[in-house]
Amino acid sequence: MTVPNRISIVTFGVADLDRATAFYESLGWEKSAASMPTITFFDTVGSIFGLYEWGALADDAQVSPDGTGFRGVTLAMNLASTVEVDAVFAEWVAAGATSVVEPHTAFWGGYSSYVADLDGHLWELAHNPYARLDAEGRLVMGRS
Repeated sequence: MTVPNRISIVTFGVADLDRATAFYESLGWEKSAASMPTITFFDTVGSIFGLYEWGALADDAQVSPDGTGFRGVTLAMNLASTVEVDAVFAEWVAAGATSVVEPHTAFWGGYSSYVADLDGHLWELAHNPYARLDAEGRLVMGRS
């Protein structure tokens, strides 16, 4: 068997589920009907995004909840243009995200920025001129 190359659900551990849910809803994300009092789900293009209380998520994974500093992970949201990067960056910051890296022309030729959500999870907001977004908004790299 070959391991499928897909990501079905990305779940963030959060300090306050209601606050984190309200933050993502303020970005215009719609909470899924599958959400429960202990977990929030958002439908995204191609996968599900979840929010779960930090300690409970650590318990579920059977690891220590003492994660601090850089966690070795970022999520990227690719956008159609540099103008869209600027606009989406401004929306995140207005919603309460922390500006980590202002939008700028990146060393690799694209246009990139970073924000941190209320729990410090890093999101890269970027435009990649060497890739495209399909009709559903999925990133297409190296293929026509």
